[in-house]
Amino acid sequence: METRVVVDPVTRIEGHLRMEAVVKDGVITQAYSTGTMVRGIEIIVKDRDPRDVWAFVMRVCGVCTSMHGLASVRCIENALGIEVPNNAEMVRNLMLGTLQSRDHLVHFYHLDALDWVDIVGALKGDPAEAAQIAQSLNPLNPNYTEWGENSPGYFADVKKRVKKFVEANPTNNLFSTNRWCWGSKMYKLPPAVNLIGVAHYLQALDFQKEICKIQTIFGGKNPHPNYLVGGMACAINMQDPNAINMARLNFVNEITQKINSFANQVYLPDAIAILAFYPEWTQIGGGLRNYLAYGDYPMTHFGDTDSYLQGRGIVLDRDLSHVEEFDPTALDGLQEFVNNAWYKYSVGKDKGLHPSIGETILDYTGPTEHFDWLDGDKPYSWIKTPRYKGMPMEVGPLARFAVDYARGNEETRELGNKAVATLSQLANKFNGRDCGVTLDSMFSTAGRILARAIDAVEAAGYMTKCYNQLISNIKAGDEEMFNGSKWQPDSWPSYCQGYSLNEAPRGALAHYATIHNKKISNYQMVVPTTWNASPRDPMDQHSAFEASVIGTPVAGYAADSAEMALSIVRTLHSFDPCMACAVHLYDENGTVVHKIELKPNEL
Repeated sequence: METRVVVDPVTRIEGHLRMEAVVKDGVITQAYSTGTMVRGIEIIVKDRDPRDVWAFVMRVCGVCTSMHGLASVRCIENALGIEVPNNAEMVRNLMLGTLQSRDHLVHFYHLDALDWVDIVGALKGDPAEAAQIAQSLNPLNPNYTEWGENSPGYFADVKKRVKKFVEANPTNNLFSTNRWCWGSKMYKLPPAVNLIGVAHYLQALDFQKEICKIQTIFGGKNPHPNYLVGGMACAINMQDPNAINMARLNFVNEITQKINSFANQVYLPDAIAILAFYPEWTQIGGGLRNYLAYGDYPMTHFGDTDSYLQGRGIVLDRDLSHVEEFDPTALDGLQEFVNNAWYKYSVGKDKGLHPSIGETILDYTGPTEHFDWLDGDKPYSWIKTPRYKGMPMEVGPLARFAVDYARGNEETRELGNKAVATLSQLANKFNGRDCGVTLDSMFSTAGRILARAIDAVEAAGYMTKCYNQLISNIKAGDEEMFNGSKWQPDSWPSYCQGYSLNEAPRGALAHYATIHNKKISNYQMVVPTTWNASPRDPMDQHSAFEASVIGTPVAGYAADSAEMALSIVRTLHSFDPCMACAVHLYDENGTVVHKIELKPNEL
C-alpha cells in the first residue's frame, strides 16, 4: 500500500520548499520537490546599466548576501573584457571566504544540528562528562590554538542558563516537547554530547556576528556589501584612517585566524562526533552520482582556472579517478528545462535553453482549489531544471570535495581521508561494531554534512592565503584596487555577452549577461539550489533533492508523525537549501505576481 507524505513548509531553510513523498513497504519510493515562489529578478534588471546590476541581483537572497553581487560584477567584467587588479581579487576572495565560513557555521549549528542534537536531552547532561568528551575530540589540524573553553564549569554554566530559559517559559520555547520530536528514539546522542552541541550552538551564535565584520571593512556594510565593476570600492592607504590601512588589515587577520580556529577546533570535530552516533546515515541519502563544481578563489585573475584554490570540473558516477571538463559556452552543454516548471519557452516547453539565450516567461498552471499538486504530468515547481549534456548534477560542498579529490588536490585528500578515518574510528567505538564507514560513505546524507565542515576548514585556509598575498602585494608597493580602463560606456561594443562561474556556499553559481546598446538585454542566473531542488526533466530524471530522499527507510513511522518529517528533512537540510535564490514572488514594484492559497492542514 502506498502512502503520501507532505512536508510543507520545510523549515530551518532559506525560503519556501515543499516536499511530497510516496512511501511503500516502509521505504520512500518517489519524491517531488516544489519551490512555491517565483523568481523574477532577471526581468527586473533588463534595460538597466550593466554596472548597476550587482546591486539588484544581490537582493535575490539575504542569506547568500554578497555572492550574487560578486558573481554579477565578474559576469559584466567578462563581457566587457575587464581584468581587475590582483588586490581586488584578493579582497573579493576574502569576502567570499567570509561568506562561506559564516554560512556553513550558521547552517550546521542553527539549521541542521537540531536534526541530530536533542536539545531537551542536554538538560540531563553531566558537565564533567561533557568536558571530558569535548577535550578528547582532538582536532585534525593541531596548528590552531584551542577555541573557547571546554571545562566542567563552562558546561555547567551553559546548562544553568538553558534551564533558566526553559523554566521562564516552559510551554512555549524551543525546548518544549510539542515543538519537535525531542526525546524520540531517532535522537541517539548521549546527554553529555547533547550538552556539548547546545553549548557550541550558543558559541556559534555569538561568533557568527563577528565574522561579518570582514564584509563591512571591505564592503562598507553587511549583509549586502558594496561591489564595483572593475575592482573594489575601497582604497588602500596606510596613512588614511578612512581607507584600508594596517590597523584594519590587522583586524581582518585577527578575525581570519579566529575563523580558522573555530573551523578546526570546534566545527569539524563536532560534525564528526555527532555523525559518529548515526552511522546508518552514511548509507542513506546519496542520491545522484554526478557532481559539478565551477571552482573559485582565483590567485591570479578570475578566469585563470589553473590558479584557483578550488578546482573546476565534473565527477561522473562517483569515479574519483577522473574529472570531466565543463564547457560554459557550449549551447548543447548547460541547459535549463521548464517542462515541469511554471515557465514556458518560445521554442516549446520540452526544449532546453542555454543561459546565454535563456528566457524567463511566467506560465503558472499550478494547483487547483482542490490542491491537487501531482495530477498526472502537470508542472509542479517555480524552479527550472538545469542539466549538463542531459545529465543531472549535484552541486555544493560535497561536489567541491569530490572534484578537488578527483583532481588530486593534496590538501583536500589529506583532510578528507583524516576526517573519514576519524569518523570511522569514533563510529566503531560509539556503536561497538564495525560501521563500515569508508570514503564511499561521503556520498550520503552524513557525508554531505561532513563535506560542508571540511569545506569550512578549507575556506578558512583560503582566507589566510589570500590575506598573505594581499599583504605581500602592498609590501611590494602595489595598492591598486580598481581598473577603470573600460569603465565608461563609450568604450563598450554595441553588443557583447559575458558569464561568470562561481562557487557559492551551496554550490555552482552561474550568471550570464547580454549587453546591447549599453544596457542589459538578457540576464540569467543558474543558482545552486536550482540544480539541486529542481523538478524532473523531459527524460523523467530526478534532481538531487528528489533522488536523495528516495530510498530513505521510514518503516514504523506514521505519515503525519514528526519522525516521518525528520526522516525527510535530515537529507534535505544536508544540502542547506536556499529557495530564495531559486524562486521569488514579487516584481520590481513589490506587486504580487501570483498568490497561492494553502489549506490550513498544508501549512
